[in-house]
Amino acid sequence: MSYLLHIDSSAMSTGSVSRQVAETFLTTWQQEHPAGRVVHRDLGAAPVPHLSADGITARFVDPAARTPAQAEAMALQEELVDELLGAGAYLFTVPMYNMSIPSTFKAWLDQIMISGRTIGTKDLPTAGRPAVVVASRGGAYGEGTPRAGWDHAVPFLTTALGGMLGLEVEFVVPELTMAARNPAMAELRPAADASRARAHEEAGLHAQKIAARLLEV
Repeated sequence: MSYLLHIDSSAMSTGSVSRQVAETFLTTWQQEHPAGRVVHRDLGAAPVPHLSADGITARFVDPAARTPAQAEAMALQEELVDELLGAGAYLFTVPMYNMSIPSTFKAWLDQIMISGRTIGTKDLPTAGRPAVVVASRGGAYGEGTPRAGWDHAVPFLTTALGGMLGLEVEFVVPELTMAARNPAMAELRPAADASRARAHEEAGLHAQKIAARLLEV
């Protein structure tokens, strides 16, 4: 069985709700499939560089004609793409920062989204593979909230991961994570606790479902 690729993008090494919910997923995953391998890349601790001119132009140059800088940039892309394509399932932790995704996760996407290889092909190599995204956020942005429509993370990830890469994406969304630390949000703490508990439960259920699916292959 191929491995689970776990990509963290929270800048917080401790106290991160997205990382905590991901741990629930991983614990359940290991219980359901003890022999299952997990490949972990922590973009918070070791971010990949933003896509550069060398990284872009290297995609269109014959390998023998690449400059040293282009060759280095392409080597990184190859490493990340091979890691992506080798996985059978994906776990992404992508907290909302300022209404969108962390720049570290966008940098990773820019490195692995290569037209003609991982995207833009008739038969997408990752099409149909299951993915869970833990998309935590400090506030709440659903219908009826004061900031409804300000969520530019989940819609973007739906397009990028689901539409362009073809993954079967499920979202786990713990909300109001700042309530515990922000006195102005004190009255929202019960709702925040309920959202977090629900997120942990959903993460475990997704892990069970995906592990069972991959074990059947």
